[in-house]
Amino acid sequence: MPHTASRHLAEGPRVGIRHFTYADGDEFTARARESKDLHRPWLFPPATTEAYRAYAGRLIEDPTKAGFLVCTLDDGAVAGFININNIVEGGFQCGALGYGAFAHAAGRGLMREGLDLVVGHAFGPMRLHRLEINVQPGNAASIALARSCGFRLEGFSPKMIYIDGDWRDHERWALTVEMRSERFPRPAASTPR
Repeated sequence: MPHTASRHLAEGPRVGIRHFTYADGDEFTARARESKDLHRPWLFPPATTEAYRAYAGRLIEDPTKAGFLVCTLDDGAVAGFININNIVEGGFQCGALGYGAFAHAAGRGLMREGLDLVVGHAFGPMRLHRLEINVQPGNAASIALARSCGFRLEGFSPKMIYIDGDWRDHERWALTVEMRSERFPRPAASTPR
């Protein structure tokens, strides 16, 4: 049987990550509508075809953004999404992460695996040095995900991001290449005898 190349940029045991496409609109918006109760009041992903096209277009076309779909390997279903926004190169080499699981995949560890893959891709091929996650203090699931992937709490920003009609407080979580290396050290190279 011939080998076919994976559409995924990276794969773990249960999920792979790939970029958004316009063709993902029907599945993405159906999942967003199914997940409305899970996402509110923290997140408002596009739930219509028109809104998805605009949203995906920004992630596909804008070089300061990179969007990733977390897809299950067994059936290719979209389990969630992770975006890197505000990518700054030069002396910064950083970006800000935003993410959301869909209801059918929530609580199964799929987003944890997906976030690890995105972080590896960001610190690898994308050559970023630092990633930040800004999360509302009451969003326990997002905070737990950030913490489980090695992000550390760096501070609190009152009235930081305008969401759902008001300026919301956010905690700032961050991870650097060095912090990740400490968490997942590479095996020492063997020395010849």
